[in-house]
Amino acid sequence: MVAERVQGLALAGLDKLPPQFIRPLNERPENSKALTGLHVPTVSFSPDCKQAAKGSEEWGIFQLTDHGISPELFRRLKEAGEGFFSLPQEYKEQYANDFAGGVFEGYGTKLAKNPDQKLEWIDYFFHFMWPTSRVNYDKWPKSPLNYREVTEEYGEEMKRVAEGVLEALSVGLGLEAGALKEALGGEEMSLEMKINLYPPCPQPELALGVEAHTDMSALTILLPNQVPGLQVIKDGSWVSVDYVPDALVVHVGDQIEPISPAPLCLQTIDEN
Repeated sequence: MVAERVQGLALAGLDKLPPQFIRPLNERPENSKALTGLHVPTVSFSPDCKQAAKGSEEWGIFQLTDHGISPELFRRLKEAGEGFFSLPQEYKEQYANDFAGGVFEGYGTKLAKNPDQKLEWIDYFFHFMWPTSRVNYDKWPKSPLNYREVTEEYGEEMKRVAEGVLEALSVGLGLEAGALKEALGGEEMSLEMKINLYPPCPQPELALGVEAHTDMSALTILLPNQVPGLQVIKDGSWVSVDYVPDALVVHVGDQIEPISPAPLCLQTIDEN
């Protein structure tokens, strides 16, 4: 049975949020207001950049500038993602994932694990981009027509940036430059793409796009837009991640901690 898509609920013109999306009082945005005056560190990209390791140790997250990816590629990638979500529902459902059947790639909506769990106000599209042995192009949408072209180009850039960040973290930890990459599989290191859609919400003060969590990946590299919502825990308080034009947001995930000889500060992110 296909899950009811959040985008479909939004397009239906609801006046009130369905109860399965209404968060308990302690989880609502009004109770996770960000501190003012604190800013996530900004780091200029370089494989031997000590600021990347410092930002990871003190914050677990940083804004990455001077990464060499063109704003034009960012624009094309965003257009491809928006183009997919604007397609007819019956077309998108052809790419639906199936957790019960063990098919995790594709078009999806967050499902509840138990009757008491609240849902997130988000639809998404997910698939592998690297290594080539894990790429299944049948799971990549045929429309928009440029989806594969722009996604492969972006994937090459993400691989380069991820390797550079891992090198910087390795050097910052006093390791050989390629240590973290090798620990994560070397050239077989997995690279995944997830496009998130947060449709307009009739009662945003009651909902979350993504609940508080840590990322189970080694690195999460986010391409944000001008819409605010991303927050990070710093010293027990929420801090908003400001939008920096053409910067990437790099979050250190759970996998880095057990393979690094020195502790890195891993933080919880909330997105709404």
